[in-house]
Amino acid sequence: MLRKGDGSLKAKSDITIEEILSKIKSYIEEEEQLKCIEQAYQFAREKHLGQYRKTGEEYIIHPMNVVLILTTVYADYETLCAGFLHDVLEDCDCTSEEMEEAFGKNITKLVQGVTKLSKINFSTENEYLIDYYKKIIVGMSEDVRVIIIKLADRLHNMRTLWALPEERQKVKAKEALEILAPIAHHLGIHKIKSELEDLSLRYLKPDVFYDIAEKLNKTKLERDKTVYDMQQEVSNLLNEHHIKHEIKGRAKSIYSIYNKLDKGRKFSDIYDLLALRILVDTEQECYLALGIIHSKFRPLPRRFKDYIAMPKPNMYQSLHTTVFGIDGYLFEIQLRTYAMDEVAENGIASHWAYKENGGSKAVANLQSTTEQKLQFFKSIIDLSHDKMSSEDFVNSVKDEVLNNNIYVFTPKGDVMELPKGATPLDFAYKIHTKVGETTVGAIVNNNIVPLNYELQNNDIVKINTNKNSTPSKEWIHMVKATQTKNKIRSFFAKNEKEIYIDRGKYNLERELRKRKIAFSDFFTEENIKTICIELKLDNLEEIYLTCGNGKNSANTIINIIDKVVEPTIPKQVKVSSQSMDADIVVSGIDKVKVNLANCCNPVYGDEIVGYITKGNGISVHRISCHNLSMLEDRTLEVFWNQNNNNKRYLTCLLVYTNTSENHMLDLMQTISMSNISVDSIKTVDRADKVIYEVLCYVTSVEQIHKLILSFQKYPYIEKVERAMR
Repeated sequence: MLRKGDGSLKAKSDITIEEILSKIKSYIEEEEQLKCIEQAYQFAREKHLGQYRKTGEEYIIHPMNVVLILTTVYADYETLCAGFLHDVLEDCDCTSEEMEEAFGKNITKLVQGVTKLSKINFSTENEYLIDYYKKIIVGMSEDVRVIIIKLADRLHNMRTLWALPEERQKVKAKEALEILAPIAHHLGIHKIKSELEDLSLRYLKPDVFYDIAEKLNKTKLERDKTVYDMQQEVSNLLNEHHIKHEIKGRAKSIYSIYNKLDKGRKFSDIYDLLALRILVDTEQECYLALGIIHSKFRPLPRRFKDYIAMPKPNMYQSLHTTVFGIDGYLFEIQLRTYAMDEVAENGIASHWAYKENGGSKAVANLQSTTEQKLQFFKSIIDLSHDKMSSEDFVNSVKDEVLNNNIYVFTPKGDVMELPKGATPLDFAYKIHTKVGETTVGAIVNNNIVPLNYELQNNDIVKINTNKNSTPSKEWIHMVKATQTKNKIRSFFAKNEKEIYIDRGKYNLERELRKRKIAFSDFFTEENIKTICIELKLDNLEEIYLTCGNGKNSANTIINIIDKVVEPTIPKQVKVSSQSMDADIVVSGIDKVKVNLANCCNPVYGDEIVGYITKGNGISVHRISCHNLSMLEDRTLEVFWNQNNNNKRYLTCLLVYTNTSENHMLDLMQTISMSNISVDSIKTVDRADKVIYEVLCYVTSVEQIHKLILSFQKYPYIEKVERAMR
């Protein structure tokens, strides 16, 4: 176990309320707000009285440290109040109603949000908690301040992690490193992110942590002198050119050094161990200062990055360069304005209330900034709207939101953030769903690439579209982002629904014509309501849908109004031993010759009826077969043998196109991907439009429906229907 006080990362145990208030008053001046903060401290102190932490300290020391951390990111007064109160609902005898009466709805809502987060273990794989994790992540996206309080809470807990058993230390450290530090990074709060990472490494890999710390200490005097000398050189250079500035030496975090060492770098080769940060007043002065520095100190090739012109998604802006400094040492230099420095250190928190003189305007400004600038929350909220399992959601958050992403550009220079492994299709759908759906090709860095090409950092991507083009189901396997996959699935689900609705409408109207029932008489408001109540549906569109997807037949729907008794096919009928191998079972007859009619080619799952022929047994037709109307009234009830439903049946499809071009290869590939055997394909009309006759073997009517839907994804196919002779 690590000892209290090991290393340089310590919690403050001798903190006083006067010290905290002094820091708060440096940026909050409104008396009412300060009074509310003091009231929150007194309230929390009374509620936690008699409680102690595992460190042996009075419990109130923890919320005081949390508030002290929140002052470093200039939290508004409501957040500071919630910081004092964040454990009161969970650990003390206090109700939400009591807190709301004392501090109002906003502060209570923040405390409730933090309380919910405290009840879960983010890194667990338990299915119930994964589902809860999903809900909470989405919930906490509603107010960014909840997350910032949680980060401050965890940071102080990490500073006192020595008080827990070693096993618990590692669990908490892993959770902080995998979930909370990346959240702090996406919020742009560098100071919290960096300390969480260092503390996590200290408990997960103490030997590595202390080895790096020792190496840094050994070289500290030499580095400090070198940095000081370089600082003086650069400062004199900028003064000569009358650029007002401030220069800081920049410490490299132990965790970032560990990351580079872990990738095979040598300690002596880590350039930014020697680093300077230069602050100036304006953006223009950043570029002027950069040019002046490069005029004297030779830059290292391929180490310049312009995050001012192209900011990171978490709002970070700076110029980065690495130069050969004094005595040949390599220095990483960052140049930014004072405003950029505030954002770089505090991220989203740099837009807090005091910038707008406090009040509700401040909170509105923060929420507006969050909505406009922070893709992190938008990504999570968008993911939550997609239909996916809880496990998929969590994996998506970890893989696509929390992990390192790549940054690519549009031809106009706009930056797009995508998950590693993303393809041009992910890029297209990120621009707009319609762009994605009509994509036909991609050009990356002026080269034509396939749609499954893996994009790299700094690629310039151009998407070619065709308004008549539609997605392919194969795209689902070509894209990386879960959101892209779900948009593609959504397109096909919507298309299939429209096709089912059209088919249902056609089937209903055809059956009404056969019964000589006028559409206007049947589709009255009262009749539609009656059908909806009977079938538990909501509207006419759903009636068409349930008819088109085969859930209810046209006869079943019409009989609700027309009161004609429909011959029903029992779902489960006892089959005699003689008929176990037969496709069709005839009601009341054990042994009889049965043939499937060639005129309509019934397939397992079709509604069927038997016709007693003269000398050739029973001929089985689909109920919709037009030949039945010409046959004598010698029908009887038959049904499919449910014990024998794996056979293949011949069916005939007519595929109508709107072009004279040959698309037979497309049809063959589609049939093959549907696991259907082809008997033959031929053209039956070759005028200005080609019609194909497809004979194939299927196992069920459902397989036919799926094949028809697959055909209809092609823009040149007008319709597909089963042939009747």
